[in-house]
Amino acid sequence: MEAQLMQLQSFCIVVLMIAGIKVHKNRKLHVKMMSFAMIWDLILILQIELSRSAILKASKAVSNAMALNIHVTIAVLTVVFYGFMIKSGRAVLSGNNHLRSRHKILGMTTLVLRILTFITSFWAVTPKG
Repeated sequence: MEAQLMQLQSFCIVVLMIAGIKVHKNRKLHVKMMSFAMIWDLILILQIELSRSAILKASKAVSNAMALNIHVTIAVLTVVFYGFMIKSGRAVLSGNNHLRSRHKILGMTTLVLRILTFITSFWAVTPKG
């Protein structure tokens, strides 16, 4: 049941990100939705860590299944790209419109990474213990 709740949260985060992209012309709503999605995702990572010791398991990359290593790599990249998104988004909001196309490319890359994180999470689920 715990795994299904986390999968549901992950799905909702992806849907929220897609909805946030759809409303990008409404800057205030876009920023709120995307910020909420990223914060929720970081909280989900914390939940996974606290319930499954995910960092400890991920650190044993040599003995992990390939699917888990792929999932962890994509998940870490997603979080790294959140940082790029925040930096470029804040720059665009402050008037640096020349960064808008870069922000859009970073955004689509981040969304693809987040969707891949969601998909690979089904392959990488490991029993508690």
